Amino acid sequence: MKSILYSWIGFTDLKACRGEKNIGLGPIAQAVSERSFQEIILIYDVPDSDCKNYVKWLKTFTPAQIQTRKASLSSPTHFGDIYEAAVGVIKDKLDSEDSDVEMTYHLSPGTPAMAAVWIIIAKTRYPATLIESSIKEGVKVASVPFDLSAEFIPDLLRKPDQRLEKLTAGLAPEAPEFESILHRSHSMKRVIAKARLVAPRSVPVLIEGDSGTGKELLARAIHNAGPRRNNPFVAVNCGAIPSELIESELFGHEKGAFTGADKQRTGYFEAANAGTLFLDEIGELPLQAQVKLLRALQEKEITRLGASKPIPFDVRVIAATNRDLVREMANGGFRADLFYRIAVAVLKLPPMKERAGDVGLLIDSILDQINTESVAEPGYKRKKISSAAKNLMLQYDWPGNVRELQNTLRRAAIWSTGTTIELEDIREAMLPMVNPTNESLLHKPLGDGINLPKLMEKLAQHYLNRALTEANGNKTRAAELVGLPSYQTFSNWMNKYRVG
Repeated sequence: MKSILYSWIGFTDLKACRGEKNIGLGPIAQAVSERSFQEIILIYDVPDSDCKNYVKWLKTFTPAQIQTRKASLSSPTHFGDIYEAAVGVIKDKLDSEDSDVEMTYHLSPGTPAMAAVWIIIAKTRYPATLIESSIKEGVKVASVPFDLSAEFIPDLLRKPDQRLEKLTAGLAPEAPEFESILHRSHSMKRVIAKARLVAPRSVPVLIEGDSGTGKELLARAIHNAGPRRNNPFVAVNCGAIPSELIESELFGHEKGAFTGADKQRTGYFEAANAGTLFLDEIGELPLQAQVKLLRALQEKEITRLGASKPIPFDVRVIAATNRDLVREMANGGFRADLFYRIAVAVLKLPPMKERAGDVGLLIDSILDQINTESVAEPGYKRKKISSAAKNLMLQYDWPGNVRELQNTLRRAAIWSTGTTIELEDIREAMLPMVNPTNESLLHKPLGDGINLPKLMEKLAQHYLNRALTEANGNKTRAAELVGLPSYQTFSNWMNKYRVG
């Protein structure tokens, strides 16, 4: 197992290197003199020449391999810059490592802000041992006896995006119709900004996104923010309509139009007149139905089954799909002319794994909703969630997106017998998800954006979580289940792949 020390280079370290009096060896040299590390990674925001001289001097105290990483900080006390620099260095190192690592962060060098960020990282994304050193007390492990909730800090730590600022320029300062879409991630801010721009217009909208990402919620927000807000919003699940009934469902039918048509029926287009027709999972429509839908959209009129007189309509169409319609067009599964008719404005909802910072908001909101809905249930106790349980949820990719997150929290609220949802409650509530594509980890196309370290990370996270669940949190038993030699090695793998 490789032991790695991470540290900022502080001014006290540079003074020690220059031989100034009453400084001693400085925090870093003191640590590497008293403790053994195989590798030392130093992050610096000092002149390159100072860093080079310091490393040359430090090598006289340790045989460890020393690497340096330059950081560009707007200020040595800017938490956002410090956090991004430190996390970037750790992530790059872990992605390149093939063996187990034992990480240590040195709190003493640098500014108090740098020390605070090490604590945040150690208690959230990348667990590690924290050490501190002084001339009087030597080198010792720092005791920080609390857990933090691993909320990624997206907006406060990210530099402004000029394009996003331009995109949102001129919008109304408040958009209450979109308040139900909880978010603070950069990716969702871009989607919402575009949705607000298109909402006042009547152009067709295509919403793309995986199942459970909230496509209907976004469609309703667009409708409610537009000029048709006081008229019907009619949602249709195209994938749930039997192929032989699609025309009747969309366009309606006259009495006696076919066997079983014992009365006249108004179709969805008529029901949505002057409002919005939301065609969910439009990619599931068979080709024959696509032809008839296209004609209706082109002519702006429909004809009920069994009737001869067309009926004009005025609807705004918002379509949604979890399929790649461009690929479906190439394969002949979706008509290109229909695609270009519905895809005037295209919004792509990101999956939960790309919404850094949103999961914590959703956990709190969903848990509040569960508590409100369950208050009348016999014996129900209002629940809160522990930091350790929340951290596990924040580190998970949520392939089933918001829907999976909701169901997991509901199960955990049922399993937990007290007022706090603990780590084991969440572990037991998480269900193994089957990848909805036929593309296995071993058969992904090379050169198509493949990321081998990311694939290895997903594989490790999957089996580590499964092992922990099956072993009821016993790391020794979990290590045996996945072929690791000891619980210490299992813990190191958990640290490396951000599990638990």
